[in-house]
Amino acid sequence: MPLLDLASGEPVSLQDAIERGLSVANVGDFSDKRRSMALSEIDILPPIVHPRKIVCVGTNYESHRVETGRDITAKPPIFLRTAESLVADGAPLLCPPESTMFDFEGEIAVVMGRSARRVPKESALDYVFGYSCFNDASVRDWQRHTHQWTPGKNFDATGGFGPYLVTKDEVGPPEDLHLTTRLNGQVVQDANSQQMIFSVVEIIEYVSTFTTLRAGDVIATGTPGGVGALRDPPLFMKSGDHVEVEVSRVGLLSNPVMAG
Repeated sequence: MPLLDLASGEPVSLQDAIERGLSVANVGDFSDKRRSMALSEIDILPPIVHPRKIVCVGTNYESHRVETGRDITAKPPIFLRTAESLVADGAPLLCPPESTMFDFEGEIAVVMGRSARRVPKESALDYVFGYSCFNDASVRDWQRHTHQWTPGKNFDATGGFGPYLVTKDEVGPPEDLHLTTRLNGQVVQDANSQQMIFSVVEIIEYVSTFTTLRAGDVIATGTPGGVGALRDPPLFMKSGDHVEVEVSRVGLLSNPVMAG
């Protein structure tokens, strides 16, 4: 989606703009270069449409670790998602016909602002551009085929991302963000980022040790307790449902659920 016109005169995506050097300090410089349009005139896309990497952290809230029965780990469990698995705010999440175990996972997403390699946690936030809402929705039976979670996390159009990318100066410290997930208007997850086992800066330090994080890369920081698979009885998403992920000072991600 054309968004900004940088010096080249070519329309670029937000990811392109960040990669070309758009920073928190100068994002306002381009506000007068945006053409005003009614929301109904445009198709909303994820804030970063084709990130090189979508790095996800598993069981990163104590409440979720406890409900899963998993042991405490010294390092954050990491897996990857593909860009094709994500849709924007307002777009439908698609229930795969191969499963009836489609679960919600509200999360806080971090978007990197510049390349980071072997970054100490003390300076990790210097490399962050901003934050967004994320639904790391999971196809639970496919996630459990083996100890590798990849299949259950990467069916096309099963996760949500957006609608906004809010710069870090607007959000403030990521250690005090409130995260709420609602299914059909009912609160199903409610937590604060203070309850993360591994903080945002610890995650960036760890991930940047084994791979270079690039501008526009996305880190999904984990979901709190209350997931549908571990309720009694289980509560899974189905066609006709509506799911929301809200993060304080960041926004509200809202998606209908449809048959895939």
